[in-house]
Amino acid sequence: MKQSILDEAIQDLSSIQDVIRWGYSRFDEYALFYGHGTDNPWDEAVALVLQSLSLPDDTPDTILQCRLTKSEKQMLVERIGRRINEKIPLAYLTNKANFCGSEYYVDERVLVPRSPIAELIEGQFQPWIDANRVNNILDLCTGSGCIAIACGQYFPHAVVDGGDISVDCIDVAEINREKLQQENVSFYQSDLFDQIPQKRYDIIVSNPPYVDEEDFDEIPEEFLAEPKLGLVSGVDGLDLTHRLLKQANAYLEKDGILVVEVGNSAAALEHLYPTLGFTWLEFERGGHGVFLLTKEQLENI
Repeated sequence: MKQSILDEAIQDLSSIQDVIRWGYSRFDEYALFYGHGTDNPWDEAVALVLQSLSLPDDTPDTILQCRLTKSEKQMLVERIGRRINEKIPLAYLTNKANFCGSEYYVDERVLVPRSPIAELIEGQFQPWIDANRVNNILDLCTGSGCIAIACGQYFPHAVVDGGDISVDCIDVAEINREKLQQENVSFYQSDLFDQIPQKRYDIIVSNPPYVDEEDFDEIPEEFLAEPKLGLVSGVDGLDLTHRLLKQANAYLEKDGILVVEVGNSAAALEHLYPTLGFTWLEFERGGHGVFLLTKEQLENI
């Protein structure tokens, strides 16, 4: 999108609603890809404008008619221009992403939170485990820390550990732990289990890299803005998942469960472990490729 178009918008637009409408029209015109929190140009425009102005999702229409200052218009129009020209995901423009009802800080060091595992956390992983007896939870490949912190929120009496091989991810996770004041959560720089405390967990959950090389070569530009380390794991996308399956048993309590997201690599995983008996979980809000295994099942690997 040309600078002259951006300059015209800064000059002519007036209200919050004006910028939302203009942003929607431009997003629709340039046919962007949506997959980092919204799925259409209208919701993307609304989210970008409201988040940028630190306004809530349910901002009333009377406020949307308010006039913007020149600096606010410039900031909003520039972000809309970058969303189009650079294909930057919305969350990196606003440094905000929602997960399990909380707002997280995100930047280009971590993946944008979007896992369907959020729905499992909100339901306390029931009926697969008795939430009242959960004392220890482990989140591997924690990234922004959103899964670990959300587990800490929904299991306030549990101790939650999160691990990631990336120092950058641990730095962002710590920002979010402090932001949300989640004192029952700790983070460790760790290559899977290597530096994780030697104890047994009731729940081990992971959203590891799982994009295979073929899919990575075809993904939309928006995903290329995310760290490749958090997306790709070998030719078939399952290198880390193989290690999880082999090592998790030693860290699970007797009635513990392992929950892992593998996305489109689910079929390949089933083919490699035809007798393991994966439970593939279903989600009311959408999402797929998340399996659950018990400690007993893992003992057969």
